Amino acid sequence: QVQLVESGGGLVQAGGSLRLSCAASGRTFTSSGMGWFRQAPGKEREFLAATTWAGSSNSYYAHYADSVKGRFTIFRDNAKNRLYLQMNRLEPEDTAVYSCAAEGDVVRGYAYWGQGTQVTVSS
Repeated sequence: QVQLVESGGGLVQAGGSLRLSCAASGRTFTSSGMGWFRQAPGKEREFLAATTWAGSSNSYYAHYADSVKGRFTIFRDNAKNRLYLQMNRLEPEDTAVYSCAAEGDVVRGYAYWGQGTQVTVSS
């Protein structure tokens, strides 16, 4: 059974940083696309970042939404079967539930989703 479990969320002041982690189990996603999304109360789910396999060992492309480009960094550790999202210069508008996804891409969608972790940024 495939599971994605996010961690690393919490309360942080504006301007601070957090690193989210997504632990995958049940299979590996070495050559699969993975991504991060968020959903704030009353808003639709928003794409943040994705990583797609570039066709060779440990080589990936990264894609970002304009809203987080330059502040957020997506990366993975295949040895640990984990996906990460480093978030810097956080703003109150970044407050949301953050979820990871695997097996797919932003166009076709993803097959697997985590439950999410809450990030709250205070002003």
